[in-house]
Amino acid sequence: MTHRSGRHFLQIPGPTNVPERVLRAIDHATVDHRGPEFQEMSRDVLAGLKRVFRTKNPVVIFPASGTGAWEAALVNTLSPGDRVLMYETGHFATLWLNMAKRLGLDPVFVPGDWRRGVDPAQVEAKLVEDKGRHIKAVMAVHNETSTGVTSRIGEVRKAIDRAQHPALYMVDTISSLASMDYRHDEWGVDVTVAGSQKGLMLPPGLSFNAVSDKALAASKSAKLPRAYWNWDEMIASNKDGWFPYTPATNLLYGLRVALQMLLDEEGLENVFKRHDRHAEATRRAVRAWGLEILCANPAEYSSSLTAVLMPEGHSEIAFRQVVLEHFNLSLGSGLTKLRDKVFRIGHLGDFNDLMLCGTLAGIEMGLELARVPHKKGGVQAAMDSLARGEAAGAAKRAAA
Repeated sequence: MTHRSGRHFLQIPGPTNVPERVLRAIDHATVDHRGPEFQEMSRDVLAGLKRVFRTKNPVVIFPASGTGAWEAALVNTLSPGDRVLMYETGHFATLWLNMAKRLGLDPVFVPGDWRRGVDPAQVEAKLVEDKGRHIKAVMAVHNETSTGVTSRIGEVRKAIDRAQHPALYMVDTISSLASMDYRHDEWGVDVTVAGSQKGLMLPPGLSFNAVSDKALAASKSAKLPRAYWNWDEMIASNKDGWFPYTPATNLLYGLRVALQMLLDEEGLENVFKRHDRHAEATRRAVRAWGLEILCANPAEYSSSLTAVLMPEGHSEIAFRQVVLEHFNLSLGSGLTKLRDKVFRIGHLGDFNDLMLCGTLAGIEMGLELARVPHKKGGVQAAMDSLARGEAAGAAKRAAA
């Protein structure tokens, strides 16, 4: 059989489903990126991004994946041999570590069990120990896509302040921006890293750096080589709505529509509440199945995805294959240390209650077909949670 009726359920933690309106915006005739139509669109996008990051400072856009934004954050602010403090919260934190090493930095990598986020008290202790102020940056992943664990970024900022340490603060928000509450300025972040393919509801291809005044000052003396990733040329050109080299024009058209949907139509606070509801309903389903959530600390639960531990002796690879073959549903795999041990349910981006129920139904039927030990009733538990949340929301709207 070569044709499957109905839609494919793409429930990996990114890339996420792209709304039809965004796809149609991308399907725009190519325009002159030195012309007035592009300039107007560019200004709209750059202003909208500041609202998403919650910053008054520049947001730089690169045609790249999130990996490019990682590199831009490092090469614009640091010099060869600089010491950076990093935490092993999962696969992507480890990849950022590997990049830092390749660029000639000196990472201090604090080990972790992949079930917890960055410990603010541990950050404070490490910085207090650094009497010579050799650590030039603290780097954290806000939402670790491989584990479904969220680090408490505002609390880490307070820990840095209590230690009275001058290190830069860099945060990866690739799987949290526009899905979970994030505040670049308020939380004192110097460089925020993001990508287009998750909460911003676009295909992969755009990456972002939100940049503080302190990071801009550091860029003046940073000695790591940079050309393509140079902030200076970007920020100078962006002031007038231009880019120093050919931008991803059609993706930017899609981004403008996505920003309208997030900021002006649904509103960021409602976006965050929607993600919170779906995450809680998913966790209730997992518990009803008798399975274990990978994240060990409820205060660090992710609203973008849920990682689920497989019972001993059962393969997540085999389970996901059953779900794909029978229900045309893609779930996230276990990565590196978690390979064949967890599956990940993405519930971020352009997503609603019925899509979540369909996803969870596919998982529950897949558990049965794959003969994974579980209890029935996960979908019902999620439906009950969603219905209660909707009823509470309706009552609140009526009272208003």
